[in-house]
Amino acid sequence: MSSSEAKGGRSAQLKHTGLRPGWTTGACATGAATAAYTALLTGDFPDPVTITLPRGQTPAFALAAEELTGSYAMAGIVKDAGDDPDVTHGAVVRATVRRLPAGSGVVFRAGPGVGTVTRPGLPLPVGEPAVNPVPRQMMRDHIAAVARHHGDGGDVEITVSVDNGEEIARSTWNPRLGILGGLSILGTTGIVVPYSCSAWIDSIRRGVDVARAAGRTHVAGCTGSTSEKTVTAVHRLPEDALLDMGDFAGAVLKYIRRHPVDRLTLCGGFAKLSKLAAGHLDLHSARSQVDNGFLAELARRGGADEAVADEVANANTGLAALRLCTAAGVPLGDLVAVAARDEALAVLRGAPVAVDVICIDRAGTIVGRSTVR
Repeated sequence: MSSSEAKGGRSAQLKHTGLRPGWTTGACATGAATAAYTALLTGDFPDPVTITLPRGQTPAFALAAEELTGSYAMAGIVKDAGDDPDVTHGAVVRATVRRLPAGSGVVFRAGPGVGTVTRPGLPLPVGEPAVNPVPRQMMRDHIAAVARHHGDGGDVEITVSVDNGEEIARSTWNPRLGILGGLSILGTTGIVVPYSCSAWIDSIRRGVDVARAAGRTHVAGCTGSTSEKTVTAVHRLPEDALLDMGDFAGAVLKYIRRHPVDRLTLCGGFAKLSKLAAGHLDLHSARSQVDNGFLAELARRGGADEAVADEVANANTGLAALRLCTAAGVPLGDLVAVAARDEALAVLRGAPVAVDVICIDRAGTIVGRSTVR
């Protein structure tokens, strides 16, 4: 990696902000489940307990609570969100592990303070505990590793709970999304990236400056780690051409308007980019919402009949709207990408920058693309 690359990209932006990252509820639940299962097999809780995150980091968590009986083990970890103003900062995330019959695999349950999915449109089926796919896989992987080490089958039930989680969830969008009874266990990397508006916008500007100084003519603004991975696979851009714009699409566009590059790719989740398509430049959930009426109008332009458009207008989430249109043969993802591209061009005000947009789902699968314009 060149010296210029070492100063650019997502990790460099975070370092430049001076903000301390934290750990997701998914990482905490994984640590708690690992400690509890180890104690169930050995009689001793590892404290601190070390886990491996999807990108290879190995944080160690001190245990805030532990309990061992003849039938189960429980461990708890206090979530540290770093410098991010996360409503779950300081919450105790617990995992209770019980043995299951051979061949059962790993089964997840929602304990007190963890919600249950009650409406379609989320990445989990209705009736499932709100433990998202990546945290589930992290826990499965760590249970399997502990099982191999101790010669066990790894067939367990993991009940995840969060102290005061139901009360905390009232400060989130979970009730509106149909996640009832508590919080979601979240995270795709295990790390909470802290966002201070002024610090992060400054880091975006620095990222653009670094890319231009390195001679990059094509940069990408990404809403998170999954979109960064997708756009890297599509365009093979070097690290210092990647801008972690987070929710600050407007900051990227306004700075590139004054400091142009030949081409800008915007890549992010379908729901977030639908907000940009509708004219929002701040994509944070506290400051802008998915406009289902706007999506319904786009669907009509794409050939949806009134029945489908009405379903889109009343969909639980942006992802649910997308699925409805996909089933009806309406290219809503592409329509959102084109509208987002055109909104970006409007903000650029004629600056000599060609723009394209890639929309992805939660797994990083491309669900919509615009042409370059």
